[in-house]
Amino acid sequence: MMATMDMRERLIAVAVDLLAAGPDAVQLRKVAADAGTSTMAVYTHFGGLSGLVQAMVRDGFLRLGAALSAVGRSTDPVADLVALGLAYREYALLNPELYRLMFGVTAVRGHRVGLGDPVTHAGDTRFRGDVAAAALAAFDTFVAFVETAAAAGRVSPEPPRALAGQLWSAMHGYVLLEISGFSSPEGLAQVLTPMMTKILAVPDLPAPPT
Repeated sequence: MMATMDMRERLIAVAVDLLAAGPDAVQLRKVAADAGTSTMAVYTHFGGLSGLVQAMVRDGFLRLGAALSAVGRSTDPVADLVALGLAYREYALLNPELYRLMFGVTAVRGHRVGLGDPVTHAGDTRFRGDVAAAALAAFDTFVAFVETAAAAGRVSPEPPRALAGQLWSAMHGYVLLEISGFSSPEGLAQVLTPMMTKILAVPDLPAPPT
């Protein structure tokens, strides 16, 4: 069982590494060769390229969730929300190709995973199972941080899940622009922080670290 799991995880890791060079770099023969196995192993573990792409997306959301969960809590829940947003941005900047694939912006040889709405749990029927669970777990970290700030009376009185959805949507749009070269580091102070201020409806947000 352990050997089986090891090979499955190895194939995912190799595919994600290859993806860093662009979606076209993910080829089954190359994935299998770099993992030290045959293409049959990809079909055994994932049923083919489509299943492998779903596993890559799930892995991406698990890693995003881990990065968000690693953000510490302080006595200032608003500062914590800023730190959470910066951790989200950093993950996207460190993994631009994986980030694009996670949200269906790009595809690997025509294969992509559709996303649903984390606020209403509605949307594309392909967004289900383990992929959905990993994505929603990452989103729920946003919800938890917003709930803490709401309990302290520091954010808009809107439902925390809706407010977290607004925050995630804004963060996603900003980082997608940045990883595509349409924003600069100066955008943190000029765009990102003011945008978060308006969404959260608080008078001030801590300045982003330089």
